[in-house]
Amino acid sequence: MSSHLQGGRVDISLVQTYAKNNLIYLLEKCPGSKAIIWDNSLAGPVGLIAQYVLLREHQVKKMYPLRPTPLPETDVDHVIFISRPKLHLMDYIARNVHDDRRSKSNSKKQYHLFFVPKKSLLCVEALKHKGMLGDVILIDEFKCQLFPFDSDVMSMEIAEVFKEYTVENDPTYIYQTAQAIIFIQKLYGCIPHVCGKGIAAKQVWDLVKRLQREKSVDEELKVNQVSCIDQLLLIDRSVDLITPLATQLTYEGLIDEIFGINNSTANFPMDNFLSSDERNTESLTEGKKQIILNSGDKLFSDIRDKNFSAVPSHLSKLAKSISAQIENTQDKSVQEMKLYVQRLPQILANKKQLADHTAIAECIKEFTDQCDFMNNLKAEQEFLSCFEIDKSSPYIEDLIAQGKPLLQVLRLMCLQCICSSGLKSKIMEGYKRELVQVYGLEALVAISKLEKVGLLKLQSGTRQYTVLRKTLNLVVEDTSEINPTDICYVHIIYAPLSVRLAEQVTKNGGIKDLHDVLGLLPGPTVDESPEVPSNMVQNADSPKVVLVFFIGGCTFAEISALRFLSQQEDSNVEFVIATTKLINGGSFLKSIIES
Repeated sequence: MSSHLQGGRVDISLVQTYAKNNLIYLLEKCPGSKAIIWDNSLAGPVGLIAQYVLLREHQVKKMYPLRPTPLPETDVDHVIFISRPKLHLMDYIARNVHDDRRSKSNSKKQYHLFFVPKKSLLCVEALKHKGMLGDVILIDEFKCQLFPFDSDVMSMEIAEVFKEYTVENDPTYIYQTAQAIIFIQKLYGCIPHVCGKGIAAKQVWDLVKRLQREKSVDEELKVNQVSCIDQLLLIDRSVDLITPLATQLTYEGLIDEIFGINNSTANFPMDNFLSSDERNTESLTEGKKQIILNSGDKLFSDIRDKNFSAVPSHLSKLAKSISAQIENTQDKSVQEMKLYVQRLPQILANKKQLADHTAIAECIKEFTDQCDFMNNLKAEQEFLSCFEIDKSSPYIEDLIAQGKPLLQVLRLMCLQCICSSGLKSKIMEGYKRELVQVYGLEALVAISKLEKVGLLKLQSGTRQYTVLRKTLNLVVEDTSEINPTDICYVHIIYAPLSVRLAEQVTKNGGIKDLHDVLGLLPGPTVDESPEVPSNMVQNADSPKVVLVFFIGGCTFAEISALRFLSQQEDSNVEFVIATTKLINGGSFLKSIIES
């Protein structure tokens, strides 16, 4: 069990324990030595549940990624495929099994398939059609609905959810999200109040109710336990498309924007972590430095949600404090020296954390000091402030002419489009023409997909963002980044719309009071109180726990903003975050554009 998953009112380590026990149960069904073949999208997230040491204890000798190429020679009794239920992956599995069968390394070898989180009849039929059901001995389910990231964050880690329910109209992930919510209630008790906004939010909650009726899931739920979650807020990503497009400016957000955070780890250039002498050794400077980023790292926990401008001064203060502790050893009594020696391992651990985060801060500063970054940020802030937003952006045109990465260009175009409630026909055609000239037909295909999800569109009469910006106070110009008083610090001037909604809902006692605002946002509103015995509801005076579930992805900046709200003196709310995927602007657009 990981200590960083505990500490809040909702014990997220229960999610880890449940999934870990289920995995062990499945592995024990296959006695003998094992090789696991992972679906690439699962290898990292499953590491949050069961590390290799645990797998090795259950006779897992080898692990390989699932690819459409023959498996390496493995002298094991069982080959276990762990995969999402996707048809193209069934092709890979069939090819792997067929090729491995032909190589006579071990005629007694058995093959098994564990679907995550649920078996798919379509995938089983595909294997049957390929003649694999005789070869694959055991087909089962690894019931892992959510992966635990921190004491207040869990994620399904499915990147394509938003694209599937908007572009493809595929309800598969709506069903999986509903199952995840049922799983949460199974662990923590029935949630007494549910509200939400957006088509996907309504579909998910309707499905939760239907599944509970049809399968009598209530029998499984902890109906006799006081729920530690008081309210569920469902947010369809379609309701707030601006936030993922704006550059995150918190410490953790910038790490994700620049280097990418995957399964609580990030890779940084090794050079920044080496001393001057070590940098002169070429062999050492190759490769990356991998750092685990979660609240198990006390320093990271302290600075992750700060605006990056506030990080250097925090690190400087800590450096002075550690130096004083190490140097101030003279004139100590024997008893004081004994205490100092006992504390020394912790002091040295703090020094190591400080060195790592100072190196990371230097990596970030090298990037944020570049003209490209500053110009990009300036353009974003002009769009968010609605400054001359109707005009064609010379900055975007320059980026296209310079052949900058297509995602960077499209991200700014989408932000301009949403902030102006659509682009004028002349501007849209001009952008399209220039994009095709520079990037080819690939750009046209990308634009078509972005139009389908509403990220690019022609201007309509209603200026939703302009009204919302004033009604919800989304742009706050004069705020301190070092000592913030408003959630807008996570993007310097812009307060995430999704988090403003959460703030208003929890402050005003419900979503009904936001009637005027909700009318400007797409999709229906959910506001229900499922029947829960009165003795099962928590005392109204105790701090309220609100689970905010983002359907379609959530950014680290949104998580930081929700934590900021929880930490305010007048706050009586603790937020827990669940999402279908942890995203940034780049990964969000990539999931929509790529096949």
